[in-house]
Amino acid sequence: MIDFDKELDTILETDPLGLLDIKPKATAITGDERLLSSFEEINSFIQEHGHEPTQSRDINERKLYSRLKGLRENPEKSISLSEYDTFNLLGDIKMPEPKEINTIDDVLNDDALGLLDDDIGAEADPGEIFNLRNVPKHINKADYVAKRKSCENFEKYEERFKEVHKDLMHGRRKIQEFKDHDLRDGGYFVLDGVLLYLESIDAKIQEQEFSSGGRTRKDGRTHCIFENGTESNMLYRSLSKQLYKGGKSVTESLEESHDTFLKNMSGINEEDEETGYIYVLSSLSEDPQIKGIDDLYKIGFSTQSVQQRIKNAAKEPTYLMADVRVVTEFQTFNLNPQKMEMLLHRFFAETCLNLDIFDAEGSRHTPREWFIVPLNIIESVVGLLINGQIVNYHYDVDAQEIVFNL
Repeated sequence: MIDFDKELDTILETDPLGLLDIKPKATAITGDERLLSSFEEINSFIQEHGHEPTQSRDINERKLYSRLKGLRENPEKSISLSEYDTFNLLGDIKMPEPKEINTIDDVLNDDALGLLDDDIGAEADPGEIFNLRNVPKHINKADYVAKRKSCENFEKYEERFKEVHKDLMHGRRKIQEFKDHDLRDGGYFVLDGVLLYLESIDAKIQEQEFSSGGRTRKDGRTHCIFENGTESNMLYRSLSKQLYKGGKSVTESLEESHDTFLKNMSGINEEDEETGYIYVLSSLSEDPQIKGIDDLYKIGFSTQSVQQRIKNAAKEPTYLMADVRVVTEFQTFNLNPQKMEMLLHRFFAETCLNLDIFDAEGSRHTPREWFIVPLNIIESVVGLLINGQIVNYHYDVDAQEIVFNL
């Protein structure tokens, strides 16, 4: 005989079709929430595109333009949204002169904030009508990270942006994948299609505690200028995340690489390790085969002083069996000068001198450290090498210039 009580308990426990699940009743959306939601769409558009919605042919953008125009013309709504006005869209809000209220119709027609919408509910507290309900508090807090405002002295930066565009057009700069170490004072980036100049970083390493343990993270404020005439002081880590998500890095120009090189070399302190010298020499040989070559230089390295290294130059084939003059030298710290020398030789390989030299005993030698290249080019390439930018360039022998790799 069927045990109905047992069968009923089995059905209640298993309920394979979920028939007994009680779904919570959806909460009605209030007028305040609808107003905020419509305004947040405008904020999202500006954050994505870098400008206010316009009277575009795009129906969605035009809709947002009309909505923003209506909000600006409605002081009551503007006041209620001022806390969420991330991009200062509503400006200085001035309340209109109060309307004269004499009848019920006057009250209904003056419901600027939609307080009489049916979904407010009969139990709504009249004292709370200006407070948004059921809206997460983090909405305006997180947006502060990416807040932009009009840059009052944009004319100071405008010409720089034009120069960067010219450099990109003529191959003097390159757009490449963003890496965290690219973030530096004076760097240029592309964020959501808008060129960005990172003027300064005020960040430091901080100890932070997480559920998984303690970590050190670099964070602080940045000062960013955008080519659309806005600026922002977004957080360092927020900028990094946004660039990883929808951005690119713009490489340095040749002049910037050289300046960075000089700056780095002037910032040496007692904690830095001296590793040697990269030097550039010219030959004092009277041999017509050598004396008649313009822009002939030897590029080499030494772990001792250059003067000590070249004191016997006239007896060594590597110096073309003649005395030499020190044209310039670079003292290196914290890097391997032998690898630097090798990279420089590879960069100028096509200009390498092809000449046999005989020593005092008549043995033949073919020195491979002499190159026919202008001195200013050599100095610029040393700067590119130290900055790690050398991989983005090559030397055009015919044009005698450093060319960006396309």
